[in-house]
Amino acid sequence: MEAHFAPTPALDQALEEKGEAGLLRESRALDDLGTRMTFVLQPQPLGLGHAVWCAREQVGDEPFAVLLPDDMVLDETPCLQQMVTAHSEVGGNLVAVEDVPCEHTSRYGIVDPGNGEVLGETGTLVTVKGLVEKPEPAAAPSTLSVIGRYILQPCVFELLDLKERGAGGEIQLTDALAGMIGDMPFHGLRFSGRRFDCGGKIGYLRANLAYAHDRNDLRDAVAALCKAFT
Repeated sequence: MEAHFAPTPALDQALEEKGEAGLLRESRALDDLGTRMTFVLQPQPLGLGHAVWCAREQVGDEPFAVLLPDDMVLDETPCLQQMVTAHSEVGGNLVAVEDVPCEHTSRYGIVDPGNGEVLGETGTLVTVKGLVEKPEPAAAPSTLSVIGRYILQPCVFELLDLKERGAGGEIQLTDALAGMIGDMPFHGLRFSGRRFDCGGKIGYLRANLAYAHDRNDLRDAVAALCKAFT
């Protein structure tokens, strides 16, 4: 990942010499993005909570966002931008949520919602009164799942620092967040947009097709390609 975003002066020079202006712009945009990134390695696969904890020194004492790359949300307004707007209204901790089929609750962190929902500027806000990591359908408090977008307060690191093990023997971010409920506002945002779970092959393929179809320069070619396989 770090190498992918590292500057590539030799490639940029070759593209410039060949007159590939469009590709050169894309390459330099990645170069610019890479210079603003800091990479922190998780030394052991001990769970999402541990991965977030590893970045504690980089985060400091400010609210911060967590984005999981296997969750993609396609919308004119990026999901995180919607959340930033909502967070300015309610503060505290905020997670993106959506309903999932009952039989899929064991794949996600599931929200125990409070009474009532409030329409915010960018979507419906749900009060979170509890969180359960990957419950079986019979034990799930709802079908409202947390997807991979969070805006969190830095005090979550104090709970993650305890390194308590949860589901799967891992340090779960969901468990740390559950420990903060009642201490500060905690909401879920029913965001606008289409979410793709890229953790499986079909979901990953579906996301690629949807994003390609959303681009003017690829839409017709992708439609023709799909038609060829029907």
